[in-house]
Amino acid sequence: MVTETCDLLVAGSGAAGLAAAITAAHRGLHVILIEKDDVLGGTTAWSGGWIWAPCNPIAKSHGIFEDQVEPRRYLEAVLGNSFNAELVDAFLAGAPDMVGFFHHQTALEFDPGLHIPDTYGDLPGAGTGGRSVIARPYDARALGAAGAKMRRPLAETSFWGLTIQAGPDLKAFMSVTRSLRSATRVAARMTRHLWDLARHGRAMQLRNGQALVGRLLRSAMDVGVDIRTSTAITSLERGLNGISGAQIDGPDGQKVIEARRGVVLACGGFPNDIDRRHAQFPKPDSHRTLAVPSAVGDGLRLGESVGGRQGATLASPGAWCPVSEVTWPDGRTGVFPHIIDRGKPGVIGVLKSGERFCNEGLGYHDYVTAMLDAVGPNGTPESWLVCDHRFLRRYGLGIVRPAPVPIRPWLRSGYLKTGRTFADLADACGIDPNGLKKNIEVFNADAREGVDHAFGRGTTPYMRLQGDAENLPNPCLAPIEQAPFYAVRVIPGSFGTFAGLQTDGNARVLDADGAPIPGLYAAGTDMASVMGGYYPAGGINLGPALTFGFIAGRHAAEGAR
Repeated sequence: MVTETCDLLVAGSGAAGLAAAITAAHRGLHVILIEKDDVLGGTTAWSGGWIWAPCNPIAKSHGIFEDQVEPRRYLEAVLGNSFNAELVDAFLAGAPDMVGFFHHQTALEFDPGLHIPDTYGDLPGAGTGGRSVIARPYDARALGAAGAKMRRPLAETSFWGLTIQAGPDLKAFMSVTRSLRSATRVAARMTRHLWDLARHGRAMQLRNGQALVGRLLRSAMDVGVDIRTSTAITSLERGLNGISGAQIDGPDGQKVIEARRGVVLACGGFPNDIDRRHAQFPKPDSHRTLAVPSAVGDGLRLGESVGGRQGATLASPGAWCPVSEVTWPDGRTGVFPHIIDRGKPGVIGVLKSGERFCNEGLGYHDYVTAMLDAVGPNGTPESWLVCDHRFLRRYGLGIVRPAPVPIRPWLRSGYLKTGRTFADLADACGIDPNGLKKNIEVFNADAREGVDHAFGRGTTPYMRLQGDAENLPNPCLAPIEQAPFYAVRVIPGSFGTFAGLQTDGNARVLDADGAPIPGLYAAGTDMASVMGGYYPAGGINLGPALTFGFIAGRHAAEGAR
């Protein structure tokens, strides 16, 4: 069998894998990065792109100063018994260094999330802004021919293939019929986008996870990372001093890669590993994931084959998100993540009984957890987001876009249910009509006063940010009263998995005795989440992925095993 030699072998081209490869190569290592798919970016390319990185230097440059004490207090409060001091401290120490390194020494530049609060604003140490960053928009033409290797955005979360970033960009698209400035901005973006589609066959204005992957890919190319697609690890190689490389299978056949400084597993977790999902997920048959199809647990199986162990004490095995199932006119199917719409004023989530079951404006992970708890072990895990005509045309609902985009195709497909009365809507959805009417009447009475006596919606900075600042007195509450009425069915989904391989603070995989396996690292969703199965803030997948990828690459470059 043909043998090649490198310093570090990285498996996976999402945020974690690219971060590890760039960091190590920047420090002089010869790095080979392999990707099983024929495109690059993993699930990162389909993400919103926000990165939770407390104490980062971008925030400091905008006058937001804090030390690690407050974010550590916050994580202690959220994670409870799942708090792993070694991993948390490594993350909080590494995140600022990671952001500073990439922003100042690579093509990955960041914009700050100065006003993005943590999810649980009532807990000690919660931040009100500055702990998040996002990759600056990027022009894919800077990638040259390599741009064709980037994974395209999801149809469900883009507009004709154009990604739209939360903040002023999204606000412009949502208010295009109500603001000349918004209309002008949207017209400029769409005109260029249509030109790009005609000339390049894809979007070239990269935002969100697309911008993150594009900038990371450019950075990897700049430092000479050897990037290979359609290539997978089939087994790990052991040497006298630990993991010494791996067998790979690619377009040129099978090879052995001898990796002097070790191997980094960043293969994307196990969201599409059906057996492992059935063993660990609640209601696995109803679950739909937003992760790429190739994320089938390769990294976990490889790590376990040499003595690594999966994290078994996390509060949740996956990063939950409520989703709706989408069927396109050509028969393609997909899922839409309900991230933004739930928090807007004038929508509620109800069960088949017609009852509300949670604070719709809290985190996406919380919505799914509450839904699963509410239906119980024997119930069908589904809910309905219900709104009126005013809401639908102003904010959209799921895949249904705000005005002026037509809604009729989604009514015809059955994705969007409607009724002239609450009883009609209940009948269309299979919801108890009396329960729906009663709960909407209670909600409406509260909403007119700007309070939510049942769940406290709109009482924290996070919730208020998800709402509409122009809606007073509570940006998260408005009555549901303008017929016709609409609903979309929502089921459990995930962005990916939390329960990866157990690691130490240097991202080294641990064996059954808790000792590091020399030469074997895991990052991203192949690593058991530092967040312990909780979702303290937006960006808690990508923040640790980039940080522990950076830590793994740095540790490998330092030569320690």
